[in-house]
Amino acid sequence: MHTLLKLCYFFSLFLLLSCGGKSTQKSEDTTAESTNSSTEETERKDNKTIIFFGDSLTAGLGLDPQEAFPAVIQGTLDSLGMNYTVINSGLSGETTASGRNRLDWVLNQKADIFILELGANDGLRGIPLEETRTNLQAIIDAVQKKNPSTQIVLAGMQIPPNMGQDYTSEFRKIFPELAEKNTLPLIPFLLEGVAGNPELNQEDGIHPTVEGQKIVANNVWAVLEGVLRN
Repeated sequence: MHTLLKLCYFFSLFLLLSCGGKSTQKSEDTTAESTNSSTEETERKDNKTIIFFGDSLTAGLGLDPQEAFPAVIQGTLDSLGMNYTVINSGLSGETTASGRNRLDWVLNQKADIFILELGANDGLRGIPLEETRTNLQAIIDAVQKKNPSTQIVLAGMQIPPNMGQDYTSEFRKIFPELAEKNTLPLIPFLLEGVAGNPELNQEDGIHPTVEGQKIVANNVWAVLEGVLRN
């Protein structure tokens, strides 16, 4: 009888320990799943978006989209562990007027930083300077109205003197003047070090090659980095 009771005791203890182990394991698994879920949710909330809104220069005309300068910027962000997602909203042939018309659709996507790169096609087509200025200001106003916390960065542009020296000079002034008026960071000249260099441009002499896009990305990053770190 004594032996039987002892066996029953050990058997009960074995069952208790077994159930306790499974319960503990289940609790640990549940805790791990909860922690992972919480981490993923935090990462999603912390992730920020940079929208590049521009024309064929932004779109990377003639190249693979992954070779355009916005994609190069994404690679830089990833390498630095910065939690930003780049969205390339460049459209070939875009003028400031057509960009203004397209803007509402683009702003359906949240933008923490908005890089405005438009105006080159206006200048090449000889569009009246005041019209270009008005459209750019309207785009700036619309972005700020949609989300006042969005940081806008303006990309400066220059054009060849095909339309005359006066037009070319006044066109160049539009960008720094708008940046100063709206207190925006300014990329002085998007194509600095690339424009006019046959080795860094495609056959049309306007759109950067892969190597040219890397230089453009450096021009952007020189300004964007400070914005991100602030």
